[in-house]
Amino acid sequence: MNHMSVSEKLHDATPLAGTGIRVAGALHANLTAPALVAHSLRKGEGRLSADGAIIVRTGIHTGRSVGDKYVVDEPATTGDVWWGKVNQKMPEAKFAMLKGRVQAYMQGRELFTQDLYAGADPANRIRVRLVTTGAWQALFARNMFIRPPVAELAGFVPDYVILHAPEFETDPALDGVNGATAIVLSFSEKLIVIAGTQYAGEIKKSIFTVMNWILPAKGVLPMHCSANIGKNEDSALFFGLSGTGKTTLSSDPARRLIGDDEHGWSANGVFNFEGGCYAKVIDLSQTAEPEIWAASHRFGTVLENVVADPQGHLDLTDQTYTENTRSCYPVEFIPNVELSGRGAIPKNLFMLTADAFGVLPPISKLTPSQAMYHFMSGYTARVAGTEKGMGSEPQATFSTCFGAPFLPRHPAVYGKLLEKLIAEHGVNCWLVNTGWTGGAYGVGKRMSIKHTRALLRAALSGELDKGNFRRDPFFGLGVPEQVADVPTEVLDPRQAWADQAAYDVAAADLVRQFEENFATFSDLVGDDVKAAAIRAAA
Repeated sequence: MNHMSVSEKLHDATPLAGTGIRVAGALHANLTAPALVAHSLRKGEGRLSADGAIIVRTGIHTGRSVGDKYVVDEPATTGDVWWGKVNQKMPEAKFAMLKGRVQAYMQGRELFTQDLYAGADPANRIRVRLVTTGAWQALFARNMFIRPPVAELAGFVPDYVILHAPEFETDPALDGVNGATAIVLSFSEKLIVIAGTQYAGEIKKSIFTVMNWILPAKGVLPMHCSANIGKNEDSALFFGLSGTGKTTLSSDPARRLIGDDEHGWSANGVFNFEGGCYAKVIDLSQTAEPEIWAASHRFGTVLENVVADPQGHLDLTDQTYTENTRSCYPVEFIPNVELSGRGAIPKNLFMLTADAFGVLPPISKLTPSQAMYHFMSGYTARVAGTEKGMGSEPQATFSTCFGAPFLPRHPAVYGKLLEKLIAEHGVNCWLVNTGWTGGAYGVGKRMSIKHTRALLRAALSGELDKGNFRRDPFFGLGVPEQVADVPTEVLDPRQAWADQAAYDVAAADLVRQFEENFATFSDLVGDDVKAAAIRAAA
């Protein structure tokens, strides 16, 4: 089947060009935040907080539908897709049927469109057109992506189109999917269909997947990381899975925020894919995280599944609907931000892990080979009780490249790019445990943000490199022996445990899990990375 790209099919720049939908109902193109909030309230989609943020519920989907993501199996792209649980195959014929059904569903409904950019670097940017039935989801996208100047909207021609029908339920028999929800990407048609889920994070992550598809072929590394920049124009990257602290730690009053989640690394430096932040806000502290707290309490912000009293006052500790409560706001809501969305080649790279077993050091210096090992491992630990179906103990999670659900290409593609960039630029690499200390979840306590920030400051300033390091006997990591403003018992996780024999058992068990996961990618790495792998003592 010979598909034409969206841009090839366009002959005009009308708000629905390239979507396959003709104007039949009310159409609202590129409305500003106040207008979208007004429409959302009119439609009964949400309500205002006491501070003017719009509070919405996402129904049964309070996070990504990881088992409902599909990539269309197309002749031009099939050989380059990393097929499997992450990228399930959808035949072209099934996609054609699903696309047609969604287009027909949207045809006569009230629609909201937003024309946006993904990528702060003009040389590595794509133009995105979102068409949705939800006013608040249009506001979400407007907050999350980069808003073009008004003068650039008149001739806007999208590179990718998203058809977003959150209330349309897919049919497994007709559409060849698993249930009522589907997120489907066609790289040949440059079209994304999202159906059956109100959770707006699917919009954001579908475009991240597209950037992960496009950029490696240009020699640019797409990354699931936050980034900031210091007074000396020194950029830093913070890799990590959800809940590890990417947003919190990159929002530092002493450094300008570039972005909180998705970036590219080109020969010219680092650039944000987005124009907004999507912060997890459960138990958010006004004292420890004042920038994010303030951004979540103002007009224009979208709050997903956050609980508020009848007067609209927020309770950020309430997990009634989900532990995954979210705040979506434009990046300029953060006071200390790099509005260009760009920074220099990074000098420091931090890999964040929320170790709920409480056995990893709070910070470790990584050799380039160790950095590659931990990038391919992508370790964190999910906390008991935060996800449906989990038992009473923490569970180790390994997500290669710290973003396996968003990788359309084989992980080795991204690993080799990072290895090359670290070697070329001599980047300092660190592993940071933002999880537990003094015991596992339920016994120990969460690592102090104050201590973590002190460790990061020491690493960023170069002070940490001037001190002495010891070799951790379980994980082979270089651990600083002394850091200003951080107690020595925090630096040595074994000493922080009251029962050190129990620490040894827990550490040995995590080593075993690292070994088991390494077997899944050991054939993708060189001998130097194999030598740096965590393994049990002989």
